[in-house]
Amino acid sequence: MKLSRESEYGLEALSVLAEQGEGKVMLLREIAEARHLPADFLAKVFQKLNRHNVVMSHRGATRGYSLARPPERIKLQEVFEAIEGPDLFERCIFWPGRCGEENPCRLHQSWAKIRPQLQAMMEETTLAQVAGRQGWEAPMDRGKVERSKKNGARKR
Repeated sequence: MKLSRESEYGLEALSVLAEQGEGKVMLLREIAEARHLPADFLAKVFQKLNRHNVVMSHRGATRGYSLARPPERIKLQEVFEAIEGPDLFERCIFWPGRCGEENPCRLHQSWAKIRPQLQAMMEETTLAQVAGRQGWEAPMDRGKVERSKKNGARKR
């Protein structure tokens, strides 16, 4: 299970929508500009998210995208499975495409032990938490804060 750039950009874009509040419709261009993402690339990601009912596409006078549900009800697992595919947690983290139950790599058994924990974390974590609406900091953000503390200032 290796997440692609599509997943990274998709999560960033969904965070923009989550920060706007429930029901807010935004143009894809506005979403992309908010996080300096390529709009053309993001359009392909949003097609997948729309097909899997993570976002809704709006036509007419109010064009753009909105979240299909409140961000507290959108789990990371469904976001990543919509973008990466339903077999996301079955793939090898080390050598995608070359490893599986029938043809395990040397690290397959180690990955098999970790996989359920990662899947459980993604089943429990919501878009609202990732977008910062419920006081949850991503592990990378906490690391930045800790490194900044060592340098004397708390920066983000």
